[in-house]
Amino acid sequence: MDEIDAKRIVTHPPPCSAAYIEQMSISTSPPPAVPSPTSPVTAGGAGRVSLSELLSALSRSLDMTEGQPPGHTLRTCFIGIRLAESVGLGEAERKALYYALLLKDAGCSSNAARMASLFGSDDHAVKFRMKFPDWHRRFGLAVATARNVAMDRGIRERVRHFLMIARTENMTRDLIQVRCDRGADIVRSLGFPEASAETVRSLDEHWCGLGHPQGLAGEAIPLLARISNLAQTLEIFHALAGVRAALRMARARRGTWFDPALVDEVLAWRGDADFWEALAAPDIEARVVEAEPGAEARLADDAELDAVCEAFAHIIDAKSPFTYRHSTNVAAFAAGIAAEGGAPPQELRRLHRAGLLHDVGKLGVSSRILDKQGALTPAERAEIERHPVFSWEILSRVGAFRDFAWTSVLHHERVDGTGYPWRLGGDQLDAAARTLAVADIHEALTADRPYRPGMSPARSFSIISSMENLCPGAVAGLEALLRRRGELEG
Repeated sequence: MDEIDAKRIVTHPPPCSAAYIEQMSISTSPPPAVPSPTSPVTAGGAGRVSLSELLSALSRSLDMTEGQPPGHTLRTCFIGIRLAESVGLGEAERKALYYALLLKDAGCSSNAARMASLFGSDDHAVKFRMKFPDWHRRFGLAVATARNVAMDRGIRERVRHFLMIARTENMTRDLIQVRCDRGADIVRSLGFPEASAETVRSLDEHWCGLGHPQGLAGEAIPLLARISNLAQTLEIFHALAGVRAALRMARARRGTWFDPALVDEVLAWRGDADFWEALAAPDIEARVVEAEPGAEARLADDAELDAVCEAFAHIIDAKSPFTYRHSTNVAAFAAGIAAEGGAPPQELRRLHRAGLLHDVGKLGVSSRILDKQGALTPAERAEIERHPVFSWEILSRVGAFRDFAWTSVLHHERVDGTGYPWRLGGDQLDAAARTLAVADIHEALTADRPYRPGMSPARSFSIISSMENLCPGAVAGLEALLRRRGELEG
């Protein structure tokens, strides 16, 4: 590694590890009481929430999928907005940059499965470690690649994966293009300006023209993308090794990766102790929310809140080719089951949002485990069973989600207490949580998986109806839904 001690990189804990849980301050115990299902957004239908607060809180999930420590996205945004102010960008440009930075990694889950397959390693660990080498130095890049292939396997497997990568034409470009195009599409879907989408799409273009996916060079790269690339790389080096390492990296890549004028701006911050202390402060989320450009914060209404939930459902489902539309289907099944029971529109909307985001914690689980063909080891099973804990850590931070966050993470709990991860049961599970559990099982059984093809709805219901640890009322709701859809006979 050029600028940072390789040992420090190797010891970074991936998101699915126990060390990462400790680092994120995630509690593996449930909260002392189930949160009350009330919210200024859903209760009256006319409430509005700060979009910056919403995306800042959700950015924790994007850090997970990139294998980055918590707060990476927020700190990148903090650096980027400071840089935009330094070069005199106007309010509209700074606002476009601000939301692009909060969503810069929205497409990153889409290349996780491919990266895990190519490297034969945990995608989180690979993504984190491959952020440090200078891609333009071929020998250093080859060494870094060799260190990251088949990390827990023998020499033959490591050589096989290394050669497979070496023989895969345009591998880096293709991985980046999938990520950048997907991220730009998500930004557009949320109604942000085209400048925000193009920033995400051009995030990995390099000043010298050797970046990806288009190979843009110099001022042909959008200015906001040039700022974003420098900001995120500075953050990564600063988080691991401090100010001196970050500035040393920026100077070394001046004129290759980065716009020389932007690097010069950043180098002038060396003595700004207040800025660097603020960057590392524990209240970085509040600082980023406060830094939103403009006199007034952008507010999201119910429809926009639904759109954010749907966008993150797509991010979640892109993590694995076997979970395509899983979250959106679970949300639809859950709302359909509840509607059969006569639930009011307010409750259906709450349940639909819970279904969309129920698996957000899977962004912290390795694709090698999610896509594994064959039985999981006990250690792999334990990692899978942590994903509701990750989901709770993310969703509980979002004020606008307090009416459904707890419901959302209970989809693997069972009425007899045999579920996971908290082994809750009985009246600890409300009707919405019980409904979500049935919807999740039905969607999983009817979808293709690495180890089997999807079942018919009738076969799925036959299995679900025989499970004694599910809520009979929710199972009856599923039956009514399937009969109304003509998917059950008799």
